[in-house]
Amino acid sequence: MSNYHEPVLLQACIDGLNLTPGGIYVDITFGGGGHSREILNQLDGGRLFGFDQDADARANATALNDTRLTFVASNFRNLKRYMRLYKIEQVDGILADLGISSHQIDTPERGFSTRFDADLDMRMNQQGDRTARQVVNEYTEADLHRILGMYGEVTNAKTLAAAIVSARSNQPLKTVNDLKAVLQRYAPRGKENKYAAQVFQALRIEVNEELLALEEFLEQVPEVLKPGGRLVVMSYHSLEDRLVKNFINKGKFQGDVEKDLYGNELKPLRSITRKPIEATPDEVARNPRARSAKLRIAEKI
Repeated sequence: MSNYHEPVLLQACIDGLNLTPGGIYVDITFGGGGHSREILNQLDGGRLFGFDQDADARANATALNDTRLTFVASNFRNLKRYMRLYKIEQVDGILADLGISSHQIDTPERGFSTRFDADLDMRMNQQGDRTARQVVNEYTEADLHRILGMYGEVTNAKTLAAAIVSARSNQPLKTVNDLKAVLQRYAPRGKENKYAAQVFQALRIEVNEELLALEEFLEQVPEVLKPGGRLVVMSYHSLEDRLVKNFINKGKFQGDVEKDLYGNELKPLRSITRKPIEATPDEVARNPRARSAKLRIAEKI
């Protein structure tokens, strides 16, 4: 687990969960197990379920060797199904540390990073069917335009989509460097790295259906959480944060909060954090991944 970086906003996450020693908790993004380890340290008679679809995470869970931990090798969009399977009706707290782990970025052959040449893969679940190579080489120009604009917020998404389609007609774009060669011509001068990161983010979200999985997960939270139970979510880009914020504040992803005949808001969660919690400059210096983290905490009404 040494090549997993330290967990982001660890103390704020633990405080946000408002742990009780005998409670039942879920860490839906187990990863290196950093947050889970701290939860286990505070449990006495309680249980923890850790979800992750990455085989490396399973190895980390096994290494913890703790009977109170049940590892679930699945995407967190299947939360309710597995809780039912384990005969758990409701839980006291759910922690989500979204996005990609530093370990995944730093493993060159996974194809997540712009720093290393590798196959265009980007699957968080390595048994998954869709890879970044397929997206880049098989998607229509219109679909590429859509995901680059929507998920990567790439300003010249239409132009870049056309350029990718043109480049792949000569030969398939198989590797990180193949794709970067196309991007270089369209990146704003001096912002080449940021531009590549935006494109890679768009592909990664598409390959792993990240936003759809997040919506499906959030919709299950009110049923899985006990009244007074806590939801703690850390996101790393505005697309995720907006979904989390809207769901906490309105009980849905778009539109206004619904009200009953008496004007009372009909929503399952109450926000504990008026504004998202962010990392201190000290933490960002120690752990660069914390720079873009936004932590929101809510309580089941």
